[in-house]
Amino acid sequence: MTELYKVELENVSKKHNIYDRPVDRLKEIALRNRKCFHREYWALKNVSARFEQCTTAVLGPNGAGKSTMLQMVAGILQPTSGKITVRGRVTAILELGAGFQPEFSGRENVLLNGMMLGISKEEMTERMEGIAEFAEVGDFFDQPIKTYSSGMVVRLAFSIAISVDPDVLLVDEALAVGDERFNKKCHLKIKDMQSNGKTIIFVTHSERLVRTYCQKAILINGGELIADGTVEEVLPMYYKVMEDPDLYAKKTFTQPVSA
Repeated sequence: MTELYKVELENVSKKHNIYDRPVDRLKEIALRNRKCFHREYWALKNVSARFEQCTTAVLGPNGAGKSTMLQMVAGILQPTSGKITVRGRVTAILELGAGFQPEFSGRENVLLNGMMLGISKEEMTERMEGIAEFAEVGDFFDQPIKTYSSGMVVRLAFSIAISVDPDVLLVDEALAVGDERFNKKCHLKIKDMQSNGKTIIFVTHSERLVRTYCQKAILINGGELIADGTVEEVLPMYYKVMEDPDLYAKKTFTQPVSA
């Protein structure tokens, strides 16, 4: 391992238990897992990847395992097996509103997010006005998040994520709902982060965004890593997968087996 890589995944797998009916989960608990009533779904299977200090696109069809991977890098989910190493401070803009408490105001959520990142209240308070100014939510900054539009939520999430000077920024399609003017602000900020050697991992279906921001790309399908290389190397494989989602994908479900 080397400091060149801010994020490393070593044989990472993530399993979810899928129940056809809620009562099946209760049956397992009642029988103390002596009988299995679920199917195992492997969202990721033995994925190994290294992310350099550049911007990498994570490509693949819906359900490929892209968001699961980012959630594990962010520490929201834990891998079933394998190892994830993150060097430095990581911030994430994942699914819309993830990590926000809807009853709390924008200001309160800034402090809460800082706490989750291990940043003191004093430091986040110092950054507060800059966050509010960049997010452009006006008087809503002191109103509950549940009153925000989707665009306002994304603006605040992005503003928090970039304000804490992360070493690693994770973005999962969130910027797609921003308006054109805000997207230009994001563009300038991302370019600034790139010039400062930050590691950015970008889940997107947009070829335009991939070609605009990304130097490298990885392709995931069926929970498995299919390709890892430059954008020009990986994009043609991505197009083939989008035309035929079963391409390269293997069966990811296993049937219930009685113990």
